[in-house]
Amino acid sequence: MAFVDEAVVSVFSGKGGDGVVRWLHTKEKAHAGPSGGDGGRGGDVLLQGVHDLAALANFRYEKKFHAEDGENGRNELQTGLNGASVVLKVPFGTIITVLDSDEEYEITNAEQKIVLFRGGMGGKGNARFKSSTNQNPFQQTDGKPSRGGDIRFSLKLIADAGFVGLPNAGKSSLLNAITRSKSKVGAYPFTTLEPSLGNFYGRIIADIPGLIEGASSGRGLGIKFLKHVERTGILLHLVSADQDDPIGAYRKVRNELETFGQKLSKKKEIIVLSKVDLVSPQERESLKELLIRETEREVFEVSIQDSVLLKTFSDRLTQLLSKIS
Repeated sequence: MAFVDEAVVSVFSGKGGDGVVRWLHTKEKAHAGPSGGDGGRGGDVLLQGVHDLAALANFRYEKKFHAEDGENGRNELQTGLNGASVVLKVPFGTIITVLDSDEEYEITNAEQKIVLFRGGMGGKGNARFKSSTNQNPFQQTDGKPSRGGDIRFSLKLIADAGFVGLPNAGKSSLLNAITRSKSKVGAYPFTTLEPSLGNFYGRIIADIPGLIEGASSGRGLGIKFLKHVERTGILLHLVSADQDDPIGAYRKVRNELETFGQKLSKKKEIIVLSKVDLVSPQERESLKELLIRETEREVFEVSIQDSVLLKTFSDRLTQLLSKIS
């Protein structure tokens, strides 16, 4: 299923059922008193968080959702059945905007539920209006109307750490290696066409698709994925050791982060010199020293072929993430 991070749908709660005018019947009297029941309550529109990042794809073609109306009241003082609610499942990290009012809601964790629109209350049957001075009331009230309108879903990933870097910097491979995720890997640009998440000892790590020069103005995968870095705790900036110009590669991505704004350039950043198995030990050490000197950042060497380097990186990442509340 294709990755979708924005969708607009039309949703409505259910109308309340109408109260009814009914009468008790006995052998002695045709009308032995009022017995009209109340209408049932209309169903609500509920939002529920889920882990599935692809959940918004369910709204690509199905655009209209309506909870059930409440049933009208019945005879013998019986209340009509309540209408069933409609539950819309969205990934955690989704911001929901009611377009008519600009009200915003946010799903911040899986299983969280929000009542977006309440169903209409049921109307009153004529039995409700009986009094000492009105023994045979003909009054009843209609159910309250439904509520709803157009809403927009906008997903922004919530992750403890996120891999950023140019295409083919090794982000997917490293995510797979430390979290047993199953991100797609290939030796060509833009292998990752959608964000992937991995579970790192209870912490969420995001693989953000590769950025290119001009991404902040829409080139390549552009702003579509830069926004997913906004709510990432730590940036793990991968620079491939087999780059012709590692510093230039690093600066291209940093420039896009700074141009995009949203305080991305202020986030804590660790540099990961990836694919070090593709260069000689001397070149590897030289590249590490160059990155430290030019960026004044902490730099780690990794290779998915080297379990020692992977463990050193994983141990340090664990320390860093433990400081995030």
